Amino acid sequence: MAVIAFPRILSRFLAPNHYSLRRNKCICCVSPAARETKRKGSAIVWFKQDLRVDDHLGLMAASNYQAVLPLYVFDHRILSLYSDEMLELVLFALEDLRKSLKEQGSDVMIRFGRVENFIKELVDEVKATSIFAEEEVEYHLRMMIGIVDETFATTNFKDGKPNIFLWQTPFYDIKNLNDLPVSHNDFVKLQLPVTSPTQSPTLSGSKLEVDWGPLPTFDDLKKFMNENPWKLKESWTLIKNISAETILLEKLSKSGERSKRNLNVNHAPVKKPDASVFVTEKGNIVGGGTNAILNALAAYLRYLEGTARDDWQEVHERLRNAESRDGASFFTLFGPALCLGIISRRRVHYEAIKYEKERNAGFLSPFGYSTVTVAAAADAVCSMEWYWLMSLRSLISEGGIYSTRIWRWNGYLIQYTVAGNEGPAVLLVHGFGAFFEHYRDNIYGIAEGGNRVWAVTVLGFGKSEKPNMVYTELMWAELLRDFVVEVVGEPVHLIGNSIGGYFVAIVACLWHALVKSVVLINSAGNVVPEHSFTQFSNERQTSGPAWLGARLLLFYLRLNISNIVKQCYPTRTERVDDWLIGEMLRASHDPGVLVVLESIFSFNLSLPLSYLLEGFNEKVLIIQGMKDPISDSKSKLDMLREHCPWAIAPMMSGRKK
Repeated sequence: MAVIAFPRILSRFLAPNHYSLRRNKCICCVSPAARETKRKGSAIVWFKQDLRVDDHLGLMAASNYQAVLPLYVFDHRILSLYSDEMLELVLFALEDLRKSLKEQGSDVMIRFGRVENFIKELVDEVKATSIFAEEEVEYHLRMMIGIVDETFATTNFKDGKPNIFLWQTPFYDIKNLNDLPVSHNDFVKLQLPVTSPTQSPTLSGSKLEVDWGPLPTFDDLKKFMNENPWKLKESWTLIKNISAETILLEKLSKSGERSKRNLNVNHAPVKKPDASVFVTEKGNIVGGGTNAILNALAAYLRYLEGTARDDWQEVHERLRNAESRDGASFFTLFGPALCLGIISRRRVHYEAIKYEKERNAGFLSPFGYSTVTVAAAADAVCSMEWYWLMSLRSLISEGGIYSTRIWRWNGYLIQYTVAGNEGPAVLLVHGFGAFFEHYRDNIYGIAEGGNRVWAVTVLGFGKSEKPNMVYTELMWAELLRDFVVEVVGEPVHLIGNSIGGYFVAIVACLWHALVKSVVLINSAGNVVPEHSFTQFSNERQTSGPAWLGARLLLFYLRLNISNIVKQCYPTRTERVDDWLIGEMLRASHDPGVLVVLESIFSFNLSLPLSYLLEGFNEKVLIIQGMKDPISDSKSKLDMLREHCPWAIAPMMSGRKK
């Protein structure tokens, strides 16, 4: 496994090189008969984003040892990527985890600091021979495991170095990930059955005489986080905490434009029932322990039945509020709990299918699920598993021009790559239907010119996740904002092509501090004199025409993809090679792609480029290809020259202001 220094938080104390981790087969894969005899020594189970005892194969494997030490470390390098609401969820989940482990005669050790230091000390203290950690795809978490492994390599242990076992919760019984089809269409044809979840293991004889440590309060945890020497500066934290829509509507209000939405709408607080699973201060997502999540899931699945239970009625009310499109409420409510591993994906699938069979006399219909909520839950976790598998495959497979890294944004997996070790930071943003390899001929060239280059595949495209949600320009702009803040960690030179250029322009408009300069290549968006544009709204409705149009468009694109892409390369059609077409066709079969295509029919480009870039005081370069098949290049160039004289464009020279 290769792990690389986390740009902002971890690069302060790590050299910019690669770390490799010994990949051991987790003994939870060994037959039950082989686990009957207790293994010598003790095992440490390092909890990260697997905060449960149910369906936890690492804990099950560790239960075969003479003693088990569950461990959770509040490490700045992990927690810095969590919102306050996620930190609240962690505390509630740990409280339940401790309770569940105590029922097994064990506990969970709580520590604060750098995880590698604590594990190193605990190995000798409890005579640990094995460390169990869930295999992750997020790059900073894989790096953390690599740091622990490197620490072991330079430490002399009394009883020898312990083994690190990486475990997974296998959704499907897959022997070799590299044999898996890269097309979801081909994968579905395999008809692989979903494996069944496991129950909590028995940890008999696992009690240890150690200082388990107290669970902090939320205030204690926030104080600890504020003492983090590598935390984001306050101004950047504020940037992340204010939505794009809020900033934009305030700007439009100041410029005399009226908003369709009132930013100061006061909603009367809803009284929570005593058994509420909406435990955080905001109260918008399901939280607590595994049993609480399962109870909320039962309520969600049974939405059509109605209920007299206050706690279930509360779930139904939140469901209705979160249903921005059919099925979107599931991840909105349960996504954070799934990301923290309070409940496993296959447990959700198991419960959904079990309820579906209850509704249909023990059978599953070949024509789909009987309720929207069952479909939402089952489809969501199957989709999450697919993208997780594809992410893991891209991380462990050999070859490829670029090293792939995974960043989790709002619970979704985003792929990106990095090149270059020094110089200014450059972020490349692709256009609609493309992916970071869109810049395959540019990434290393820009890096060799003395830059550090990031190229990201934004949500909904390429091999990044394509969730069931409403896609808007402001959402994509917020993704770029958070990528700069969390991954790059410093202001960047932003380069965007086509619709990616429009996203870049929004970022430059709303968050000046994050952008050093802007380059727009055949950018989407118009240039409008005096900004007399139509009223802006971020509200989108899923319509029948959009639903039908997305399906017709997908059918047309699959039949004509080669010719369509060649039109975008009018002078170099040889660039439309088999690899490029194959990747675009592959992505067209990914789960969720139709939802992304629906967004085409609701794009709101009413904010002209001339407005978005007017208040940006850094350099702007606008490149307009005169043979661009998508826009009237001559007319657009004339408008740029007339109304954006501060920008540099073809056949023009100069500098903004």
